[in-house]
Amino acid sequence: MKYSKHTLLVGDSATQFAKEMGFMEEDLHTNRSLKIWNDWKKTECQPNFRKNVNPNPSKSCGPYKPEKNRLKNSDNDNITGHDTIGMLAIDSHGNIAGGTSTNGLNHKIPGRVGDSPIAGAGFYADNTVGGAAATGDGDVMMRFLPSYQSVEYMRQGVSPTKAAQMSISRIVKYYPTFNGAVISLNIRGEYGAACHGMKRFPFSVRGKTMPKVEVKYVDCVDKIPGIEDILG
Repeated sequence: MKYSKHTLLVGDSATQFAKEMGFMEEDLHTNRSLKIWNDWKKTECQPNFRKNVNPNPSKSCGPYKPEKNRLKNSDNDNITGHDTIGMLAIDSHGNIAGGTSTNGLNHKIPGRVGDSPIAGAGFYADNTVGGAAATGDGDVMMRFLPSYQSVEYMRQGVSPTKAAQMSISRIVKYYPTFNGAVISLNIRGEYGAACHGMKRFPFSVRGKTMPKVEVKYVDCVDKIPGIEDILG
């Protein structure tokens, strides 16, 4: 966005653009990452994120071809192991910023774009309202833009906690096995969080009256209440 009018570039052409803008191309492989990849190959490429292909992706490394006349949809394959960290901050001038740091999903299909770079999915911030960040199953979250949704709920006067709960509720309605969490922060410094698919979710808070960072916990529930229940 600094050097073009576009919002998002991906793939080989994005790499070429970065090199033209002065970025150095580096080999990011390490001995550890190579070992993880070799171990993955030895276990028939598991976990595997392909579906509706032959040979069976749960038992084979391919190469794959589309499976005809047997398309199946499933949201039950919650594969964990990724580590998105979301951050929200208010500076001394009242400006709100958000960001995410992630290694992404292990063994993802080449070319996959996660939720972190999608505006409103991984995080979202608006100086007039507040900010929000999300972590969990990014492929599901980007279909609902939970961070943007949380900010919009706060714009309507909803508290950060309820805003996070309502955003999670929208996802769970269609993906009941969803695993993830949302944190929210408004311009008054009030914060909240909600989660689903785990026992509880830890998040860290530091305010101007706090001498040090405090770790907070929010209990997750198997069934997120509906939006009407939260507002009621």
